[in-house]
Amino acid sequence: MTEKGLLIVVSGPSGAGKGTICKQLLKDAKKINYSISATTRLPRKGEQDGKDYLFLTREKFLEMRDDSAYLEWAEVYGNFYGTPQKNVEEQLNKGTDVILEIDIQGALQIKKKFPEAIFIFIVPPSLEELATRINRRGTDSREVIRKRLHSASKELEYVSEYDYVVINDVLDMAVERVKAIITAEKCRPHRKQINFN
Repeated sequence: MTEKGLLIVVSGPSGAGKGTICKQLLKDAKKINYSISATTRLPRKGEQDGKDYLFLTREKFLEMRDDSAYLEWAEVYGNFYGTPQKNVEEQLNKGTDVILEIDIQGALQIKKKFPEAIFIFIVPPSLEELATRINRRGTDSREVIRKRLHSASKELEYVSEYDYVVINDVLDMAVERVKAIITAEKCRPHRKQINFN
């Protein structure tokens, strides 16, 4: 019988490197998939429905929300975003691990509905390093950077809600730490189906 896959929830402040870590995990691992979110926003150039996002009308999104079809959902800048529960459960039941890169509010919603998920918080080595990384991007104004750093210090207050904290000081090492967490979680007795009869 196929063992159920793991739901891996990854959060952290903007600039901590969670997206880069997730991309590396997807590249390295064979049985791990990225969960595709649903959204009411319009597709950007090059984005494909069913690959980058599930692009839904506002009415359809709200109908699914009212039917409790999302593991988590939020409204961001007038658009809705959510993680369809059915898609995630289908993959998990096939034995495929699913990784979600979401904000803290979404992670806390999932924790209530799916407490057996693994919750990993990615942090930079320091707020100074985080400021350096955000500045290096060259895409944000000073005001936006200031807001991101303020937001990051608030987000760090939620670390205790997570199962693991990974400091992203050196990317390759951070990826290896996350892989080690996944390996260890797969060895937990409650996740194994052992039958010696």
